[in-house]
Amino acid sequence: MVATSALRFLYHVTLKRDWAIEEIAASKRPRMLPVILSPDEVMRFLESIPSVKHRAILMTAYAAGLRISEALSLRVCDIDSQRMVLRVAQGKGQVDRYVMLSSRLLEILRSYWRIGRPQHWLFPGSVPGQHITPGTVRRACGDARRRAGITKPITPHALRHAFATHLLESGTDVRTIQLLLGHRNLATTSRYLKVATSTVCATTSPFDRLPRPPASTISPEPPPARD
Repeated sequence: MVATSALRFLYHVTLKRDWAIEEIAASKRPRMLPVILSPDEVMRFLESIPSVKHRAILMTAYAAGLRISEALSLRVCDIDSQRMVLRVAQGKGQVDRYVMLSSRLLEILRSYWRIGRPQHWLFPGSVPGQHITPGTVRRACGDARRRAGITKPITPHALRHAFATHLLESGTDVRTIQLLLGHRNLATTSRYLKVATSTVCATTSPFDRLPRPPASTISPEPPPARD
């Protein structure tokens, strides 16, 4: 309120102009880079989940790069083992898409299905006819993180970040990752270029290319002066 009044005074009294809110540049929200789990941390985390169902959910989120809402909304009929894809129905933006179904994940989901034999929702909740809730999975994430001794914050979405970054670091092009993640804008996917470290670490610093002086020309550091 104070800022608005000050701007009105600036326009009306000082600048002698009409109030024009559209001429005021909007402040930019700071963008924080996501914290990325290493492949070893992902494995330690997943192995620390005692519940078969919770582990299957979070393995699916990482293996296919799904949002937690998309993973929990999977139905048994969405698993296409013939084409090795998962059908994500009405993801963000109300758009259907297909994502990869890894052979390793398929084995895990088959083992999981044999235990509970879900009929409709792949991951049913305690309420009949409904899938498991996101809150339940988030709590499982926190418990598993503590068991694994990982200090980085871990949420279901952190596994999606790890999926995209690990693909990028292994050489997958950004456009393919965009399709897998279901991003409308390529710029949204391109932010993972800022956190993928394989290219950065593989690049030689110009400092390392400088000629090294002969060892005899390097003077030893003089001893510190005594009082």
